[in-house]
Amino acid sequence: MAGKYVIRKTNAGFKFDLKSSNGEVVATSMVYSSVAECKSGAELVRTIAAAEIEDQTLEDFEKKECPKYEIYLDKCNEYRFRLKDASGDIIVVGEGYKSKANCKNGIASIKKHAPDAEVVELSKLLACL
Repeated sequence: MAGKYVIRKTNAGFKFDLKSSNGEVVATSMVYSSVAECKSGAELVRTIAAAEIEDQTLEDFEKKECPKYEIYLDKCNEYRFRLKDASGDIIVVGEGYKSKANCKNGIASIKKHAPDAEVVELSKLLACL
């Protein structure tokens, strides 16, 4: 089973979750105003998934050019990542991880699943059940 970009409606607009082949959510997008924009966001992730990682948890971290993944510590002292496009806008974010290794595994999962994942709309997926 391949990964999937699952588009869903929210109160504020539309978002997609990139799910791995086992169905786990790897990353969640920002909010888009339309399904078409949301699909474009998924396509963008597909094209920049191989971006480099900037580890901002290191004291003298090396700055990378966008597009890039940024690893950082959140307010709860958990490791998180965000994927930024070429203009520096955040496209997707990951959940909080207790270890940096698990955070890096989340990024590796995007790199593995994003390029070939199909885009599905949750409403259409539910209609097929």
